[in-house]
Amino acid sequence: MNAKTSFDAAVIGGGVVGAAVARGLLGAGLSVCILDEGDIAHRASRGNFALVWVQSKGLGMAPYGAWTRRSSDAWAGFAEGLREETDISLAFQRPGGFSLALSEEELEKRRTALVRMHNQPGWIPYDWEVLDRPALAKIFPDIGPDVVGGLYTPIDGHVNSLRLFRALHRSFALRGGSYRPEHAVTAITPLSAGGFRIETARGAIEAARVVLAAGVANARLAPMVGLEAPVRPQRGQILVTEKTAPFLSHPLVTVRQTDEGGVMMGDSAEEAGFEARIGLGVLSVMAERAVRMFPRIASLNVVRTWAALRVMSQDGFPIYDQSESAPGAFIATCHSGVTLAAVHAETLAPMIAQGALDAALSPFSARRFHVPQAA
Repeated sequence: MNAKTSFDAAVIGGGVVGAAVARGLLGAGLSVCILDEGDIAHRASRGNFALVWVQSKGLGMAPYGAWTRRSSDAWAGFAEGLREETDISLAFQRPGGFSLALSEEELEKRRTALVRMHNQPGWIPYDWEVLDRPALAKIFPDIGPDVVGGLYTPIDGHVNSLRLFRALHRSFALRGGSYRPEHAVTAITPLSAGGFRIETARGAIEAARVVLAAGVANARLAPMVGLEAPVRPQRGQILVTEKTAPFLSHPLVTVRQTDEGGVMMGDSAEEAGFEARIGLGVLSVMAERAVRMFPRIASLNVVRTWAALRVMSQDGFPIYDQSESAPGAFIATCHSGVTLAAVHAETLAPMIAQGALDAALSPFSARRFHVPQAA
């Protein structure tokens, strides 16, 4: 029975983002509870593609590129720390990542985007290169005839994201955290003496700090503490094949072979509201592109398909903020919870524990949406 009703911090949302922040708060010495809807939640964590990805992150916001790179660089130590603490291997690998093009136009579009990204003021550069088909064929002997070239970045990687989710929750429990499933939050009230009273479906909790990490539900919760979260759901679909002998030495942005041998395919981005059902038309397009890249995939049986909802802001970048009207209230929302798990646990959480976000995170405030658009 959960008798304790008062904590130093309450994290609302038990997905990868919330669990990573909560683990970091415990590491900073705070008493922490996670208030989670449980299995009914629109949990992005159950449907992600499991990339730890830098290559395409940051066009339009240079600080996001730096933030993503910082997390990618921290991931090896983060994964090892979780393994030592929980005895769960995350199968993290960082061999570098590719994005393949099926036409010269597609290749040029991707190359141009990377050039524009690296030309942004304040950008922290990293190595990348364009490879032609013969160069790619040396790395991927099974490459299909329609592939004309691709882009490569040596700092990209991937992970077993289901093990990540399990390891974060096990670490949270081992560090003394209190996980409260079926505690959907209905109201958050700032207290006159400081802190917050949080009403849930299973009773009230009080906490000196509250962290909103509830994904698309943050849009509803944020105004309760003087914050805003202009986020929407965006559906993504994934195909998974039976296990097969290893043939992909590196992850691709839309195709990867897991540590267990299955091949994952996923590159859809659909504006479908809260509809999370799969669509055969989209799945067939994804499968067709994957087979054009690697024809041997056509011989594999599909064993699972699913759809899940990404958490998307108006510009696609994360929102990190703290409330001016309700000190102690913070928000963390993004659509790259796996990639950013390391900085959420090891950088963001200590800031929250100390009571204020660093100025370096100010570009991620929702106040950026208040800037009038140019005529």
